[in-house]
Amino acid sequence: MSDTLKLTEELINRQSVTPEDGGCQKLIAERLEKLGFKATHLRFEDVDNLWITHGTSGPLFAFAGHTDVVPTGPLEDWNTDPFKSEIIDGMLYGRGAADMKGGIAAMVVAAEQFVEKNPNHNGIIAFLITSDEEGPSINGTRKVIEYLNDNDIKIDWCIVGEPSSDKQLGDIIRIGRRGSLNAILTIKGIQGHVAFPELAENPIHSASAFLAEISSIEWDQGNNSFPATSFQISNINAGTGVENVIPGAVKLLFNFRFSTELTEDDLKTKVTALLDKHELNYDLQWKLSGQPFLTNTGKLVDAACDAIKTVCGIETDCSTGGGTSDGRFIAPTGAEVIELGVSNDTIHKVNECVNVDDLETLTIIYTNILEQLLKN
Repeated sequence: MSDTLKLTEELINRQSVTPEDGGCQKLIAERLEKLGFKATHLRFEDVDNLWITHGTSGPLFAFAGHTDVVPTGPLEDWNTDPFKSEIIDGMLYGRGAADMKGGIAAMVVAAEQFVEKNPNHNGIIAFLITSDEEGPSINGTRKVIEYLNDNDIKIDWCIVGEPSSDKQLGDIIRIGRRGSLNAILTIKGIQGHVAFPELAENPIHSASAFLAEISSIEWDQGNNSFPATSFQISNINAGTGVENVIPGAVKLLFNFRFSTELTEDDLKTKVTALLDKHELNYDLQWKLSGQPFLTNTGKLVDAACDAIKTVCGIETDCSTGGGTSDGRFIAPTGAEVIELGVSNDTIHKVNECVNVDDLETLTIIYTNILEQLLKN
């Protein structure tokens, strides 16, 4: 059994449904401290975070990831115990196998192997591990970055071990992500009896023209790195649940996934202007999940593409697709950030699993990147 597979199994067997860490970070720190890594455990409210480094000067290369996992869903739907790793037909099953305990294990073993061969390597190797990526993402990586900024610590290169691959390991790396802007919109009317509409004001009717227009807008056309900005309504709720009452308000949840062609303020201004155009009585609350970020060139992208070509024999596709990741908190510091990990086809699903062979191959890819960037 490879070191990466063994560590992945140990991590899976520790229940760590967000924001719990389940002792994963302690296990990681104890392993790396044996090689001279210096660990700083950072707990913010109910979230455990780990910042651990080897080396004292030069460019700082960080592996970033999370030990928390999403809930399992109905246990009876699983073919195995989600918190007891099991190998079936070359696949390792368990919650977090792909997202992203397998990636963390590959990072740790790659760093161990690299440091053992290069104890006096150039630069600094670091790990930024949180237990708040699958949760609200308030007291995790966001807070660790604040800590690093306060201590004048700057990351130069960062690999986030999110499962980026599609059909085969290494066929896709994420070099950026779209921004994500959420809103809660309440359009107000006057509640009344459906038999006397002249005495009420139906907010659903009032909002219909606005909804038709906002849903049909082409916000931008994207660019060479990003698809066009998208708008999606995720929930609409109104009424008392009975047939004969006109609702007094309708509440909508919607989201923008936006490219670098627009800013957060651009979107807010356009939505507000549209609401005012339709003369609606409304309350609007915004929540920014993350700004768009992009690392389309640089030493890290070049090293990752070269490593994948060398180890897997394929050309990788540099993509900005998908949702958000904690890279959105790291990139604004000026770091080059990419996401490189195992296949994402079973993440957050029942019977989550990862290809056993891919764990060892990913370890070799990570080691190759370290050798390109930090070997003397």
